[in-house]
Amino acid sequence: MNQHSQYKGYLVCAAATPLHNGLYAANLLIEKISAAQAPASQFPELDYFFEEAQAVAYATRWGRMWIDSKFN
Repeated sequence: MNQHSQYKGYLVCAAATPLHNGLYAANLLIEKISAAQAPASQFPELDYFFEEAQAVAYATRWGRMWIDSKFN
């Protein structure tokens, strides 16, 4: 499951990866929308969840908080 959203000029790409133990890893990719050559920030396996939707929601919230803390 993947979710893409825009937040304050950034593309927030949250994903849930199923693991062999029945959990889902919350993964995140953040890219600046207007700067094609700016490096993306990747955050693999932020935390683990029993439900796929919870992992995606967590990664999305985490990404927005990271953008707020880094660029405000």
